[in-house]
Amino acid sequence: MGTYSKEDILRMAEAEDVQFIRMQFTDLFGQLKNVAVTASQMQRALEGEIMLDGSSIQGSVRVEESDQYLRPDLDTFAILPWRPQYGKVARLICDVCNPDGTPFPGDPRNILKRALKRAGELQYEFHVGPELEFFLFQTDEDGYPTTRTSDEAGYFDLGPLDHGEGTRREVTLALEKMGVGVESSHHETAAGQHEIDLKYTDALTAADNIMTLKLAVKTLAQKNGLHATFMPKPVQNTAGNGMHINMSLFRGDSNLFYDPSGDHRLSLLALQFIAGLLDHAGGICALTNPTVNSYKRLASGYEAPCCLAWSESNRSALIRIPNPRGRGTRVELRSPDPACNPYLTFAACLSAGLDGVKRGLTPPPAVTGNLYAMTAKELAAQNIRSLPVSLDAALRAMETDRTIWEALGSYAAHYTAGKRREWEEYQRQISQWELETYLTSC
Repeated sequence: MGTYSKEDILRMAEAEDVQFIRMQFTDLFGQLKNVAVTASQMQRALEGEIMLDGSSIQGSVRVEESDQYLRPDLDTFAILPWRPQYGKVARLICDVCNPDGTPFPGDPRNILKRALKRAGELQYEFHVGPELEFFLFQTDEDGYPTTRTSDEAGYFDLGPLDHGEGTRREVTLALEKMGVGVESSHHETAAGQHEIDLKYTDALTAADNIMTLKLAVKTLAQKNGLHATFMPKPVQNTAGNGMHINMSLFRGDSNLFYDPSGDHRLSLLALQFIAGLLDHAGGICALTNPTVNSYKRLASGYEAPCCLAWSESNRSALIRIPNPRGRGTRVELRSPDPACNPYLTFAACLSAGLDGVKRGLTPPPAVTGNLYAMTAKELAAQNIRSLPVSLDAALRAMETDRTIWEALGSYAAHYTAGKRREWEEYQRQISQWELETYLTSC
């Protein structure tokens, strides 16, 4: 993405025959929304005069205080390459504001901005590189999604085994046209499963890029007669979809996590940040893993971490320190899934890590053994705890974590209330497993 003025955007829109512009924003639960305007309203849109009824958005405001405005981030202007080439469609990612022009405190993008501002006051820049996994499934004769795939590929396979290769390529090229840097893409472990890794960048841009990637994947899959899903665990007895987050703190061009003379060639700052993530891992889980289904993925045996431990290269640990060191030194958190709201997730992770720095926490020794193969007794002997095993448990952990609660501000209660309703609705459902197990035996 570039650096644009209002005049730049008006000039580009005219030159590219942009007739429609989508003013995009993200609700508290990570759903991408938009208000669309025609070219005749573009000047008003750029001035932040486009209004929305916030009371109709999940996790937003009450009906008596519902007037809100969309303030576009001009640098996010991009033409959607999958839309018509005549009468083109562009987008602007927006912040949600109150009528008096102040940032709306329940806007996830504003929540992340507040966290980044606090880090900036300490002269830290938070950089993130996300890795998103998703499935491509066939649709039925009516166009509804199934969980079927004719794909026969496995990890890093290519066509003709990889039937989604063409769609993945289209997505990657579309993202590049929109200014979203893609590090790599490949087929993942399960049949029909794919991964796209985005380039390392500042956290706000990374969160914007995640929302753009998810839109591109779903749109282009549908165009190709497929259904794309970022659901954490859509298929039983196979790997689920994760969204590993690679994080580091910079000051200018210096990666503050690297110390060639430190333990594991990590700085004291990095170790304290790791300790903070581990200390608050339970509290951030309702954000990093926000659905009932998320906890079907966080089960031993399918390369998803369950234990609060860290390691240099051990992929069974919650936190891993990938190679290389130097400028590329980073902390990889492996628990998040792509159903999460990236703005809230990044704000929570940054707040957790910085709390470890503030308190001078020390992480436990790095683990080397396969945590998946350890018994409960062996884990207890090393004082290794586990992540919450359900959305209910994760919500309870978040509600008692003051650091994470404060990171979301006044809208933490809105988030947990919404997710609590989701859990209670799930609790009332009767599953096919229950019918098959108990209908005749009871």
